[in-house]
Amino acid sequence: MTPVIPPTTSHVFRDNSVKALANPQLQRALSNIRRDFVDSRGRALADLPEEEYAALKAEAKALKDHTLAHLDFYLERFAAKVAETGGEVHWCATAAEARETIIALCKRYNAKTIAKGKSMVGEEIDLNAYLEAAGLRPIETDLGEYIIQMKGDRPSHITAPAIHLTKEDVGDLFAEKHKRPRKSEIPALVGEAREMLRPRYHEADIGLTGANFLIAETGSSAIITNEGNGDLSQILPRAHIVLASIDKIVPTLEDALTISRILARTSSGQEFTVYTTFSTGVRRAGDVDGPAAFHVVLLDNGRSKLLGTKQEPILRCIRCAACLNHCPVYKSVGGHAYGWVYTGPMGAVITPALLGIERSGPLPNASTFCGRCEAICPMSIPLPSLMRHWRETEYERKGAPAAYRHGLGLWAFVAKRPRLYALATGLGARVLGCFGRGRGRFSALPLAGGWTGTRDFPAPEGATFRAQWRAAHGRG
Repeated sequence: MTPVIPPTTSHVFRDNSVKALANPQLQRALSNIRRDFVDSRGRALADLPEEEYAALKAEAKALKDHTLAHLDFYLERFAAKVAETGGEVHWCATAAEARETIIALCKRYNAKTIAKGKSMVGEEIDLNAYLEAAGLRPIETDLGEYIIQMKGDRPSHITAPAIHLTKEDVGDLFAEKHKRPRKSEIPALVGEAREMLRPRYHEADIGLTGANFLIAETGSSAIITNEGNGDLSQILPRAHIVLASIDKIVPTLEDALTISRILARTSSGQEFTVYTTFSTGVRRAGDVDGPAAFHVVLLDNGRSKLLGTKQEPILRCIRCAACLNHCPVYKSVGGHAYGWVYTGPMGAVITPALLGIERSGPLPNASTFCGRCEAICPMSIPLPSLMRHWRETEYERKGAPAAYRHGLGLWAFVAKRPRLYALATGLGARVLGCFGRGRGRFSALPLAGGWTGTRDFPAPEGATFRAQWRAAHGRG
């Protein structure tokens, strides 16, 4: 049976955003982003000398660039080390191959239940739907993912999947699904989830996790979490499957720790997360726990085609979500408006790369280009310029609406001719200044409904900025 997968809605981002802005419950949930992420990140970085943080960023960027430049070498070295420790690497070019590989492994071990740690790549390939269609039972053990799975929803954030829900929402959901008295406080809700999930680890035949890093030096996978679910998902079932994309590779353990120092600070505002767990191979003689089988499913799914292109820097992304947390667009509409797995500025870059600009054209345009995302990115990814590249690509392929393309073409024609530009803008400023002098603003303007639909347009003073500058400072 082939599961029915909900289509992506990235192409109707505008419609999704209108609904999100009109949702008071969502807006209340999103208001917590500053407290939970932005402010905590600021406090965490305040404890680190500025020059040390700058040096860490530069080192992390350099080592990722080096790894991407030699990706084939490090992937082959990683696979060899995994084999040395009793594990097996499975190379998957597409999402379909990754799903088929995982289902085949589950059948090899006669598995029925899979304890899953958090994995954005799992969301990318829509793994749960296919596991269920194959008669398997995936159980999300990360608290946020557990809530999302129970609700039949999709994550709306990289590190906080259920950020779009309030504690009242979760209380209602738990009362309905767990058949227990409704709780309203977060510690009580967490305790209830722990009670419900603890037996599932012992029941699971296979543990499946993602990976923050794959370490070529040792053949290890590493996960960075604030919950113990990741560890329990790995050590209790008889087989452990790691699902990760090829860009997660780093050369050494030291490199992984270097990036970890900035990952936790920029993501959750911690010096280090509660758990930093390295897994290497199968259980050895004398080990008290650990899996008898270890498999790594390595997914490409379009990433290798970005190597050597203008979009390669997005492969440095460590999924810290700092760009989401500081983006005025994301904080206004949330993650579901983006219509697919990856959201915010990084999603506006990676989604067109993986799905195609034809299916996600509005996302690179969902930015004010304020530059905040690039400024706070710990891996120095030039997100605005990458989004601009996708805008240019969409324009060249005539994917943008005709009115937009023709309007931009007309503006470009005028802008390339300084005298004509000065004449046109000067005339426009005088006309608008004349008609708007009384109120000082316009509540509606032809061809500017996108602006005046939510705010007034200030009336110019009758002269362009260039003219005013020339009058004050001369032509120089």
